[in-house]
Amino acid sequence: MTRWIGPICVLIATAAMAHWAALAYAPNVIMDRALSALKNRGISEHAFTTPQRITPQTQAVVRSSPDLFYSLCRYDLSDPQNRLKVTMGEWPLYQSLSFFDDETNNFATFRGTGQKQIIELFRRDPLADKVAQALRPPTGTKWQSAPSQRGVVLIRRLAPTVELYDAAREAAKGDACELL
Repeated sequence: MTRWIGPICVLIATAAMAHWAALAYAPNVIMDRALSALKNRGISEHAFTTPQRITPQTQAVVRSSPDLFYSLCRYDLSDPQNRLKVTMGEWPLYQSLSFFDDETNNFATFRGTGQKQIIELFRRDPLADKVAQALRPPTGTKWQSAPSQRGVVLIRRLAPTVELYDAAREAAKGDACELL
């Protein structure tokens, strides 16, 4: 029995290291592949792109809803001087503006039913400097820090019919995702 203690300990240690590695690195690998796939599908960097309406024929992502209108924007804040200004135009029904980091985490979501939202996204360090200096965002604008340099911005609008989807596409003309 004692001769099995060593191999069992090695097996347990190997399994623990494999589990830790999967938890530590899988989100980065998943988001790298997602960002590459979005780029290959024509999703712009620092500008919103509107994919086709979700139907059984166009659904490429599991769990996307045919009742929602989506706008996507990839961002890269690798230059610490850069910031991203995101504007979500007005829409009378449910809408939300969500930010995802490079590990697939949703780090901020803003609801804007019937309201325009303007968010300036900073890397953590420059935003911390502004807060330390007691600076405030311009009226009507919110500041948000990003935990990573790259990620995705997603706007969702409730649009369950073809007519509402077309109206949401028109409302999306008031959206902006621009590097400042």
